[in-house]
Amino acid sequence: MGKIIAIASQKGGVGKTTTAINLSACLAVKGRKILVIDSDPQASLTFGLGIRKNGEKIKGLYELYAGKATLQEVLSQPIENLYVIPSRIDLFMAELEIFETEQREKRLKFLLESFKDEFDYIFIDCPPSFSFLTLCALVASESVIIPVQCEQFALEALRIFIKLLWRIKGSFNEALELEGILLTMFSKHINLSRTIAEDIKRVFRSKIFETYIPRNIALSEASMNGIPAIFYAPDAYGTIAYSELAQEIISRHSPS
Repeated sequence: MGKIIAIASQKGGVGKTTTAINLSACLAVKGRKILVIDSDPQASLTFGLGIRKNGEKIKGLYELYAGKATLQEVLSQPIENLYVIPSRIDLFMAELEIFETEQREKRLKFLLESFKDEFDYIFIDCPPSFSFLTLCALVASESVIIPVQCEQFALEALRIFIKLLWRIKGSFNEALELEGILLTMFSKHINLSRTIAEDIKRVFRSKIFETYIPRNIALSEASMNGIPAIFYAPDAYGTIAYSELAQEIISRHSPS
């Protein structure tokens, strides 16, 4: 049975989409069958996986929400074992249309139930804010990965977001758990980066992934070229870190 994991943060620029792209790709390379959903109307994940080029209009999550297409009609497969439900700016309209329906916050949950067992993991890349699309993703998910950039005010922002998660758990999805906090853009050579990482680890302890994602230009270059880093720059520090994170995820969910 596949596990549905949201990758979410109320802040932009923390490596959320970079994580969705590269964690998914690394797990696919390790032989897991992965579905990643671009639930952000900005469609950064869609572009970062090279699915939408030259402004072409493709079917994606909006059509699935609206009942205008089936899963098979919206699926793309950029690499072996990795399947993607893409996005585009039209997804903004889904918030307005779904809001008028019954059990609106469970719409994505209902959509995923029919094909959840076809995948080992389903990742949902959320918008960089708390929106109705984010709520739908969190209601549909079993757990959440929170990427946190090692910068000033990161700890306070993380506390606020986790409080929000527990409210969602109490009101909409009692099964929702914190998969882990992922420290991103970490630099061991910068005092502030080390201090923030130590503070977050002190407060949240076992909820921190052992793998830290370093600052690495190769990750940005890979996304700009529409290629997962594991194929663009397999020996880069960032790529190696995401491969280690993928193995950490596998180890967590393997039978003991």
